[in-house]
Amino acid sequence: MAYTLNVNGQALNADVDGDTPLLWTLRDTLGIVGPKFGCGVAACGACTVHIDGQPMRSCQIPTASVGAAKIATIEGMATHPVGKKVQAAWMELDVAQCGYCQPGQIMSATALLAKTPKPNDAQIEAAMSGNICRCATYVRIRAAIKHASGQKVEV
Repeated sequence: MAYTLNVNGQALNADVDGDTPLLWTLRDTLGIVGPKFGCGVAACGACTVHIDGQPMRSCQIPTASVGAAKIATIEGMATHPVGKKVQAAWMELDVAQCGYCQPGQIMSATALLAKTPKPNDAQIEAAMSGNICRCATYVRIRAAIKHASGQKVEV
């Protein structure tokens, strides 16, 4: 079936089975490869995208359920006011190690800061708890979130 998806501000057409997870529609059909496959059960966060501003795991969302919602991926964060700050903080503090999980981490961090501009450690921990980093860059991730929010950080 044909679906028109609003991805990063563009109307994109995808001819897929409605049960196809959004992750695979984005990656395989639309060529948007920022969201990564990690676990397939929404437990690792590598596939995180924003749907109407909320961080969601795209590996478990059927394409048919998206409707007219606005989908944002890591590819769209450079034009998002908060996403741009988060990406800059990630680079300034050298957060990424292998980098595989970082798109999902940045998507979750951006959603947190859009909702809570000056989060404390507990709020950061809660918002980021569904994102796994096999390289264990959690200290740098927290520092980058605080840096992006304008809070003082020691690295």
